[in-house]
Amino acid sequence: MRIVSAHVDTIPISSSMRNAYIDFSKMDCTVLALVSDVVVDGKPLVGYGFNSNGRYNATGILKERMLPRVLNAPTEDLLDEHGELSPGKAWDLMMSNEKPGGHGERSVAVGVVDMALHDLAAKIAGVPLYRWISDHYGDGDPDQDVFVYAAGGYYAPGKTLQDLQHEMRGFLDAGYDVVKMKIGGTDLADDLTRIEAVLECLGGDGSRLAVDVNGKFDLQTALEYGKAIDQYGLFWYEEVGDPLDYALNAALSEHYTNPIATGENLFSVHDARNLIRYGGMRPDRDYIQVDPALSYGLTEYRRVLDMLAQHGWSSRRCIPHGGHQFSLHIAAALKLGGNESYPGEFQPTGGFTDDAVVVNSRVAPGDLPGIGLEGKAEFYKVLSALHH
Repeated sequence: MRIVSAHVDTIPISSSMRNAYIDFSKMDCTVLALVSDVVVDGKPLVGYGFNSNGRYNATGILKERMLPRVLNAPTEDLLDEHGELSPGKAWDLMMSNEKPGGHGERSVAVGVVDMALHDLAAKIAGVPLYRWISDHYGDGDPDQDVFVYAAGGYYAPGKTLQDLQHEMRGFLDAGYDVVKMKIGGTDLADDLTRIEAVLECLGGDGSRLAVDVNGKFDLQTALEYGKAIDQYGLFWYEEVGDPLDYALNAALSEHYTNPIATGENLFSVHDARNLIRYGGMRPDRDYIQVDPALSYGLTEYRRVLDMLAQHGWSSRRCIPHGGHQFSLHIAAALKLGGNESYPGEFQPTGGFTDDAVVVNSRVAPGDLPGIGLEGKAEFYKVLSALHH
């Protein structure tokens, strides 16, 4: 097996909505196709990768540093002892001559390639990615379906409380039991009105509603909001302060009794370890949201899971950010607590295969070989155009 060519581009995933910190009017994404010399049914197998929403494209870093290191390496340097494609060995090549630290855009670039390599490895084996991951990295007995929640509730021009409720009821009708909304983009009184409007759709059950601040609050505001919403018993209170302000998170955990979630903007095992050491996270109730696609790929994410286990955390406390098919396979294979879902946002990359059915907030990753992006028709048009 060898990689014959690599094709990379940047595509828009923009929209007019916003959270408490940014809008998505200029949001874009790197897409990648790795073409192999393995031919099935007369066509070469191709591994596809892309980066999750919330971070801009890393196309330049990928083109200038990461891809040349992989493409210029001898083929045997990409293979394991059985002669199979090894994403782990390719990861080492990509990170050669890179100084430690500085996680962010570099981690996004590596994650895109790592995703494509895992997609290709599973396709060569002729199995869905969750099965390949479980057999190679897990216990060989993957979950058959995964808990998912519907993320939405963004701020948007002219969006009313009735619009917000209509959006949430649409998620419920689509099979989701748990939904998430944005807060922090207005004042506390207005946000409490928004929260209560959504709770009305949920029959008053706060355990079915998560709220997300996107890192906006200082400590005083975090505590003020926490005191106001603790009464609702929410599913979680997410990314309340700056991702690296572990002291803020630790102080919040001393005062806020219900679950806290964070980690989507931590991009390495080292940053995640500091969160566990210093962030006051509680393994009996809180959630870790590190996104494999943004944090150097599945290769690094496995190190995060190992670190968490060493600190007494269950993999079931991990629910990755991202809301896409790659993390869904990882969640099933490595027995995570679930996966985010974007039923209608960040197209064409967001969401699962076109035939995926959510029942009681659970969905199966599907049986297509690899990640199964061929089962997302509009996205597959974009991906296949890269190399045709």
